[in-house]
Amino acid sequence: MDRLTAASVFVSVAEHGSLTQAAEQLDMSVAMVSRYLAAIEKWLGARLLHRTTRRVSLTDAGQSALHSCRQLLGLADDIAQQAGAASQVARGTLRITSALSFAEAQLAPALVDFQARHPEVAVNLSATDRSVDLAAERIDLAVRITNALEPTLIARPLAVCRSVLCAAPGYLAAHPPIQHPDDLQQHRCLSHAFASGARFNFQRAGERIEVPVSASFSTNETAIMRSAVLAGGGIGVLPTYYVGEDLRQGRLQRLLPDCELDTLGIHALFLSRQYQPLALRLLLDFLVERFGGALPFWDRLPG
Repeated sequence: MDRLTAASVFVSVAEHGSLTQAAEQLDMSVAMVSRYLAAIEKWLGARLLHRTTRRVSLTDAGQSALHSCRQLLGLADDIAQQAGAASQVARGTLRITSALSFAEAQLAPALVDFQARHPEVAVNLSATDRSVDLAAERIDLAVRITNALEPTLIARPLAVCRSVLCAAPGYLAAHPPIQHPDDLQQHRCLSHAFASGARFNFQRAGERIEVPVSASFSTNETAIMRSAVLAGGGIGVLPTYYVGEDLRQGRLQRLLPDCELDTLGIHALFLSRQYQPLALRLLLDFLVERFGGALPFWDRLPG
């Protein structure tokens, strides 16, 4: 673990008398502050802080270490100023995690384009839908689609995830037309395996509508859902970041366009803004520019 950062964390905790206040000042998660404190105590081989439920205070060893850490940080600042700055060439390996469908459809192409600009940056992309412990698994960046953000992580909004109700033209040609949400109860519907019951929820003209359906097919993976809908298996809810091209090419048709489905936020999550590698800072800016705005490029749909 970076000893200079650990020294900075220790000084901040000592000055504030609180891990929470230090985390806020450093723009870092409380969990990460605790990790740095444990690391510097292990490095120095001494307990530096007394901790109670309300406050932390310095031990005798902590009092001695505080002066030395302040000197160390001052020396580091002098070196940085004399050198002008660290190298302005982004390099190193970025460890990134994302849901499989978003990684496949949007993130992987974006990362390839980013590497074209910064060829000395290597990427290790892990696609998984489980919630990854960034600190424990040494992840630099997680891209998550959720409205329930973890308070211990720093979040930067990237885009809005919108979904559409859609079906293949072949399926629609062989079944009765769908003009009202209640019509869905007469159709084959596909659902997400983790959804709470087989139902579709809409907003229509400011009114909340919940339609129970008979789900003949369920899956926990967006790619499988898309394949089943494309094959004529029925009606499904799919994110526009994944099926935007299918809609543009007519392989899928959007249903009930006046009924809006719930939206989710797409966020870049990381542990701290302090001492970020240049490659990570540049990647965050790149992803915001690529995906950001009121309307992501994948939502520019016909009709």
